[in-house]
Amino acid sequence: MSRRLFAPLALAVLFAAAAAARPEADKEPARPDKKGGDRLVSTHHRVTVEGKEIEYEATAGTLAVKDEEGKKQADLFFVAYTRSGVKERSRRPITFAFNGGPGSSSVWLHLGALGPRRVALQDSGEPLPPPYKLVDNDLSILDLTDLVFIDPVTTGYSRPAEGVEGKKFHGVQQDVESVGDFIRLYLTRYERWDSPKYLAGESYGTTRAAALSGYLQDRHGIYLNGILLISSVLNFETLSFTEGNDLPYALFLPTYTATAWYHKKLPAELQGDLKKALAEAEAFAEGEYVLALMKGGRLSAEERAKVGKKLARLTGLSDEFVVRSNLRVDIGHFTKELLRDERRTVGRFDSRYKGIDLDAVGERPDYDPSYAAVQGAYTATLNNYVRKELGFESDLPYEILTSRVQPWDFGSARNRYLNVAPTLRQAMTRNRDLRVFVACGYYDLATPYFAADYTVSHLGLDPAVSDHVTLAYYEAGHMMYVHRPSFEKLRKDMAAFYRAAGKE
Repeated sequence: MSRRLFAPLALAVLFAAAAAARPEADKEPARPDKKGGDRLVSTHHRVTVEGKEIEYEATAGTLAVKDEEGKKQADLFFVAYTRSGVKERSRRPITFAFNGGPGSSSVWLHLGALGPRRVALQDSGEPLPPPYKLVDNDLSILDLTDLVFIDPVTTGYSRPAEGVEGKKFHGVQQDVESVGDFIRLYLTRYERWDSPKYLAGESYGTTRAAALSGYLQDRHGIYLNGILLISSVLNFETLSFTEGNDLPYALFLPTYTATAWYHKKLPAELQGDLKKALAEAEAFAEGEYVLALMKGGRLSAEERAKVGKKLARLTGLSDEFVVRSNLRVDIGHFTKELLRDERRTVGRFDSRYKGIDLDAVGERPDYDPSYAAVQGAYTATLNNYVRKELGFESDLPYEILTSRVQPWDFGSARNRYLNVAPTLRQAMTRNRDLRVFVACGYYDLATPYFAADYTVSHLGLDPAVSDHVTLAYYEAGHMMYVHRPSFEKLRKDMAAFYRAAGKE
């Protein structure tokens, strides 16, 4: 998919006119919270979702997380949306949402998928030319649930308190505790303990959500109704291309096939039907291919040639390249090699996107074109939106995706792969009303869909709760919601999930 250099003039004018016609929000000045000294500002808006107009209140600001001695540890920035005119607030679901990284703010789910405003993109997911625009999100889930978008410490506007080191929050358990304590505090301050409660996480945010399911239960007695895992990674062994770990090579293969299919690099007999091509790749990956990888040096020359030929057929790569890779093609090599003859690379977050490197001879891409396609649009619109529409002002840089959280402390997972899947299994076993929704993009090379399948199938759930996990698939990448057809399907799938979870 080549990037368009400009959008039609009429479309740009339409967005400008829509922005100009949008009524000014009723803003209240930022006010200190009497109990916690927090900076909060509220505004009132309306949006049309699924053909129905919804009035809502937006609250943007920081909550101070303190220890039990009352000493402030951090200010966590959040944006909350609550539907107006609800008589029985206790029956209204509330969803706490965040992205991953580690080091990412919640901007992607906030302005991409769930919130009442979204970044304007082409239907394919390609950006419009700057300056960028926000439009009303007609596929928001605000009709289904109130929303609270949380920026973990050092992301967004969230910062450690004066005299407190950031590394106190930069780790698996530290992060879970600070976000979990924020959730408890929010439920208390806004009197939502009796509301149905959900978590929504993307990427490493799914890791956080699964870990939170246990922490919230064990530490605060907070039992969830549902968890939405978008582009999930619960078991890092499935993603880590490290020497001695052959698992990712098999689990990434179907996404390699999908990518090669999209760029028309597969043989003619596979190019006609994506689902057929994926079915063949999945069968090969969990059968003949994984057995060959397990044999290692015991694999005969005949077997190696046979497997190599099939692997080349399913990846769009040459037989020679596959054999020289010892039948093990990692993500960096694949994204550089697939379109090398075109002097192009493919994206990691979304392999539909093409990138242009300095040269076509290197081993790995210079950058991820799928991240470059959205970075500018989400950054500019968030900074504009927070001040102009939500009325929250700060001169701090809003950290969209920062490396300042590194090195990340993996705690008990040092010298092994982090795996929070057992925590999720335990939470679902103890709380048998907990439902989980897993959304996967076929073109996601950051958290491949087959790795999510593998993790779910290895949860070890009892039959009494095994049907409480729903997986859904989309013809897009890591942020499947940037692709309008996939976003429409995602919205329907999430609505069905909330309905099912609400019946428990």
